[in-house]
Amino acid sequence: MPETLRLPRADRTCRPYTLSGLAPANGQSPPATSRVAYAAAHVVCDPLAGGDPTTSADLDWEATIAYRRYLWSLGFGVAEAMDTAQRGMGLGWERCRELIRRSVAEAKGAGGMIACGAGTDHLTPSATRTVADVIAAYEEQCAFVEGTGSRIILMASRALAACADGPDDYRRVYGRILGQVRQPVILHWLGDMFDPALQGYWGSPDLDCAMETCLQIVSEHQAQIDGIKISLLDAGREVAMRRRLPAGVRCYTGDDFNYPDLILGDEQGHSDALLGIFDAIAPAAAAALRALDAGDRARYRALLAPTVPLSRHIFQAPTRFYKTGIVFMAYLNGHQSHFRMVGGQESARSILHLSELFVLADQAGLLRDGDAAAQRFRCLLIAAGVAQ
Repeated sequence: MPETLRLPRADRTCRPYTLSGLAPANGQSPPATSRVAYAAAHVVCDPLAGGDPTTSADLDWEATIAYRRYLWSLGFGVAEAMDTAQRGMGLGWERCRELIRRSVAEAKGAGGMIACGAGTDHLTPSATRTVADVIAAYEEQCAFVEGTGSRIILMASRALAACADGPDDYRRVYGRILGQVRQPVILHWLGDMFDPALQGYWGSPDLDCAMETCLQIVSEHQAQIDGIKISLLDAGREVAMRRRLPAGVRCYTGDDFNYPDLILGDEQGHSDALLGIFDAIAPAAAAALRALDAGDRARYRALLAPTVPLSRHIFQAPTRFYKTGIVFMAYLNGHQSHFRMVGGQESARSILHLSELFVLADQAGLLRDGDAAAQRFRCLLIAAGVAQ
């Protein structure tokens, strides 16, 4: 018989929940041919490391790298050292360098696709910083990523957002960096719902004006740009921008609310994918992309539709804490032995939030062993004072 848990409700009562018994899609698969698909991968902290758990960024390297092997086995590329890996929320540049080195070496051995984040996060954001400081910081990180042999994902810069006077400063910075890269990069437009420090990126709080500046930079440097990841949680704006990108420049959706339709596309094109939610829904997403390769749009929709309520829950406001739900999913599915996060971020979502996440994951068929997942969650429920 499927396991039953007592799950808490907002009115402080509990309800019994019996698992559905749905089995997830599984099995190794080659990369998709009709879409480019990167999963932004999370990191696994070392739960037994000493020091202050709210500031320590000690990683469990074996489990962290094993999850990347899992994503590659399902046909995904890995987007490394991105915000899903708690970049800027506990994982600093020193640890990122080691993470990138290890992951790129593993990708070479596994034949896996990888692209790594380069930004300016070792530079403290301040209005007293200069554009020259930002350029130097980008140059340092880009040189490191390229030195490992990886493609660059050029991450949005908190330091640039803090010191830029307007669009001209963005043109100057991006023009300088894009003029130096060895191979085309993936740009990253991360909305302020993911990182409040990026408000007004591209030199304006008006998104229409910001888009014009971004498109101008892309047009001027298209030979150095593979694509742009758009993480605004605004499907209409992404489609509008996608239709204006120069030929050969990909639009990578970072929209964790509307990804099924954006990847499917329309008569004028589609988005490729660079998504944090693919970390959590990897089996379903891999099966859906295989269906799309085969031209089976109905099966593609059927596989992804149940994942959307889960994703919208994981990425609900405050959206920047979505990493907690991603790591919780990995714990439920036995990819790591604990639910401890870098910087103590496992506490960023309530037990009520995690209870709803558990139900949505089960109903989407994303628990690869429901009974084992229930046992793992039961331990957390008891620790939270929810009697079982």
